[in-house]
Amino acid sequence: MADLIFYIFAAFTAGSALAVVLTKNTVAAALALLLCLVGVAGIFVLLDAFLLAALMVFVYAGAVVALFLFIVMLLDVQGGVRKPFKKATIVSSVFAFILLLLGLASFAHKGVQTTGDLGAAAPVGATLKSYGEQLFTTYLLPVQIVGFLLLIAMLGVIVLSKKFEGLEDIK
Repeated sequence: MADLIFYIFAAFTAGSALAVVLTKNTVAAALALLLCLVGVAGIFVLLDAFLLAALMVFVYAGAVVALFLFIVMLLDVQGGVRKPFKKATIVSSVFAFILLLLGLASFAHKGVQTTGDLGAAAPVGATLKSYGEQLFTTYLLPVQIVGFLLLIAMLGVIVLSKKFEGLEDIK
């Protein structure tokens, strides 16, 4: 039964992720991202990682998607005619797809590795105290870097979509 629920959440998450990429409307894509993050939170619940599921819903699904929606609505981005892909974009996309296929083939070839008795191992990160300790000691720099990259991405979206008056005279 747990496998069936996992497959349902996995299909829901993958379908939502495809909707994020393939949807032309930015508001609909942000809402599909919200559904994708909720699906990931459901998978975390199946893994008994309730704190991660709650953080996924509160921080990412709640705050980050709301921030994306505010930026999209604030900037009033209008869809237009898409420019054709450049050769470098096509080549890098094909290269990334080949790497993805090689990774999947490698995973399928090796199969699932069996481990020892997992019940005998002490749970790592099972308490909120250990999560906090790991977050503020071991993983402090990666968390700060990710936050900084999100800030840069948000500023980049604002700068790229802002319409500057008077630039037509310069060209």
